Amino acid sequence: MTHPLLPYPLTICGIDELPRHADAGVSHVLTILDPEWPDPEHFARFQPHRRTIWRFHDIVNTHEGQEHPDEHHVRGILEYGEALKREEVKHLLIHCHMGISRSTATAAILMAQSHPGREREAFAHLRAIRPYSWPNSRMLAMADTMLARGGVLVEAMREHHQIMFDARPDMMDYLRASERAAEVPPAKK
Repeated sequence: MTHPLLPYPLTICGIDELPRHADAGVSHVLTILDPEWPDPEHFARFQPHRRTIWRFHDIVNTHEGQEHPDEHHVRGILEYGEALKREEVKHLLIHCHMGISRSTATAAILMAQSHPGREREAFAHLRAIRPYSWPNSRMLAMADTMLARGGVLVEAMREHHQIMFDARPDMMDYLRASERAAEVPPAKK
């Protein structure tokens, strides 16, 4: 699905969904995995493509023994977005473990990067292509600062989280029980 924010189709998925996209004409793949996770074997079935791999954990707070998303990761996302402008991209696929957090944060950052003032539209497009997503707030906060958006990107993410909260209350107990609990909006009274 193309959109005015991106001149090419964008797919977001988790590892288990990768086989469904092997014949989708993907020219670029962005893989985001935990540092110790093995590389998915699914890409052997894909047509030739340019693949970039980043490894960090899907956390928003620092934890001993885990690599949290840091400024160099977000800077890498922004540099990747700039590089895509100079390449012929037929179809971009971004995936992480479940296609919910790191991949969706990356997609929102890439869309917002090229279109200042259209952050809410970026999240609306994200919902259109990935109906359940919970972008990593740490990544988006760093991108907001690096892109000098003055909190607009973070506010659009919070609105997105509220929409997801309303649409998928079944996922909130899982998030509240994780270290991502601070991202969950309070229940409406």
